[in-house]
Amino acid sequence: MDLDDTPEQAAHRTKVRAWLEEHKSEAPVLQGPGALTDEDEIIAARRAWQGKLAEAGLAGVTWPKEYGGQGLGPIEQVICNQEIARARVPGILDAIGVGMLGPTLIAHGTEEQKGRYLGAMLHGDEVWCQLFSEPAAGSDLAAVQARARQQDDGSWRLTGQKVWTTNAQFSAYGLLLARTDIDAHKHKGLTMFLVPMDAPGVTVRGLRQISGEAEFNEVFFDDVALDADAVVGGVGNGWGTALTTLMFERVTIGLGGEGLGFNSARFAQAIAADPHASRDPEVRRQLGEIAADLLAVRFTGYRTLTELQRGQIPGPEAGLAKVTIVNGAIHAGELIADVQGPDALGEDSEWAYMISFLPGLKSAGGTEEILRNTIGERVLGLPPEPRLDKGIPFSELRAKEAAKA
Repeated sequence: MDLDDTPEQAAHRTKVRAWLEEHKSEAPVLQGPGALTDEDEIIAARRAWQGKLAEAGLAGVTWPKEYGGQGLGPIEQVICNQEIARARVPGILDAIGVGMLGPTLIAHGTEEQKGRYLGAMLHGDEVWCQLFSEPAAGSDLAAVQARARQQDDGSWRLTGQKVWTTNAQFSAYGLLLARTDIDAHKHKGLTMFLVPMDAPGVTVRGLRQISGEAEFNEVFFDDVALDADAVVGGVGNGWGTALTTLMFERVTIGLGGEGLGFNSARFAQAIAADPHASRDPEVRRQLGEIAADLLAVRFTGYRTLTELQRGQIPGPEAGLAKVTIVNGAIHAGELIADVQGPDALGEDSEWAYMISFLPGLKSAGGTEEILRNTIGERVLGLPPEPRLDKGIPFSELRAKEAAKA
């Protein structure tokens, strides 16, 4: 199902579809016969493919033209995503950079930062990672303990640890949230930094997943030197800068389900291939519930697109879309595994990766529990949970935690 395109959007879709038909043979093959298997070759091929998509105007569609984008609206970006999925070719490699960190730099970065980093990011020459979560600060992001101390010459020294960092193993840069003032309360004493991932003192260690891959990493910073111009958004303004990233993260996940293949038609085809399952009333009931949830996400996404098209900032319902689409896809994977049996997890199965990967996505972009709290408080108007740390300096919170230990 496509958007109800305007004539201009229909022309855009036709243009995108024609380019993909002409160039899809140049796309890297990631599944099935002839698929690439060496990780370095896959990354190199996907970098090159992202560059071609960017040159064709199919990446960073909403970015301003002066930074290499098309200056178009979010609907045009979704049209590109839909057509890429339709052509069965990979999307961009650096969805984190282009979808989340690039917009953050556009909103909060200096002109020098934008000019230096955005073009290389868009074309896949430099991949980026998001250095937010820590072992003791995942869902409660404002509790980060990585410390950046300013030196007499204006530079910074960074010490700490980040975890669950996607793509850190081949990223050139990361956007990192660190604490720069322990005497301010935890939301106020934060600053965002731009960190070269090859800087002395940066160590990346992979975390092996159940899928067998290591897309996530833990990253250690041992007295890493950062230039004074590494600050993004101003000293002490890290929380507001991070909220921009998180908003784009939830919108990216919530609106990106179709591009990732999380749609009911694809799930139905897999189940319909089994004649017994297609006639089973319980299977049909479960598939109907999944389809209804994913359809609701689609139209919630269309409302979000309308808000973005009008220049409005999406509300917390973007988190609801993320929760629903991930749970719907997990349910669909479980149903497909029940129908297909062990074959669903076989080496040649198109479902094996999705089934093993999706549970981890429940935590990406904010854990489901935190997002449900946000939805309850800010959408449904339910009473907020008690906040015992509100207004208390971060140094005092850490002292209390140490005393309890």
